[in-house]
Amino acid sequence: MTSNPDLAPAARRLAALLAAVGDDRLDARTPCSDSTLGTLIDHIDGLSQAFTMAAAKDVPEGGSQPPSPDGSNLAPDWRARVPERLEALAAAWREPSAWEGMAEAGGVQMPSEVMGRVALNELVVHGWDIARASGQPYACGDDEVRECLVFVGQAVEESGGKGAPGLFEAPVPVPDGASPLDRLIALTGRDPSWTA
Repeated sequence: MTSNPDLAPAARRLAALLAAVGDDRLDARTPCSDSTLGTLIDHIDGLSQAFTMAAAKDVPEGGSQPPSPDGSNLAPDWRARVPERLEALAAAWREPSAWEGMAEAGGVQMPSEVMGRVALNELVVHGWDIARASGQPYACGDDEVRECLVFVGQAVEESGGKGAPGLFEAPVPVPDGASPLDRLIALTGRDPSWTA
């Protein structure tokens, strides 16, 4: 049995990237089609809560809902609130029970061990998105990329190469010898060479 990944490094990295985003950049384009930087940050705020609840098996009354992020939802305290929620997400997935049974987030139910890897993938890939959209450097651990490649690769294979609705678009080609991170980004339907 493989050990479960620690989400803390990816959560801390994403929080540090968010801290460097100026208010003047919130309307900037991102590698996510149709998302401004502000909308992407609102999405990260929402997913941090959703995946924390998923780890605790805390399903809201009436079930969880698919995200509908909007940059106009960002309250003035987002710079403090979002990193705190990212930290709570990582802490929730440190509990062994988080990885057991079934979990629900965004209106989707799946085995908890898969849900935790979805959460890691969200942190890693959206970290790349934030870095690219805000002109910051991005590097993450090889172990994180390996975990994400396994999850994304399986999802793409199961979809027949069409991507995963609600998670990512169909893959884009990359040259032979592309780095593992570039391969991951391309598998999620993003162009690894994208710049703001």
